[in-house]
Amino acid sequence: MMPDLGKYAVEVLSSYAASLLLLLALLLMTFARGRRVRRQMQEMEQQMQSQGGTPRD
Repeated sequence: MMPDLGKYAVEVLSSYAASLLLLLALLLMTFARGRRVRRQMQEMEQQMQSQGGTPRD
C-alpha cells in the first residue's frame, strides 16, 4: 500500500510527520484562541449589560 520511497524514506516520512504535527498544533492553537476570544466577548457583554449599556449593532 505504501509506495517505495527508496533511500529517502526516512526523510520523506519524517517530513510528513513534522507537517502533520505542525498542522495539529495550528489547529489546537486556533481552537484555543477562539474559545478565549469568545469568553472575552461574553465578559464584555455582561459588563455592558450590568452598566446599563446596550451593545451597538
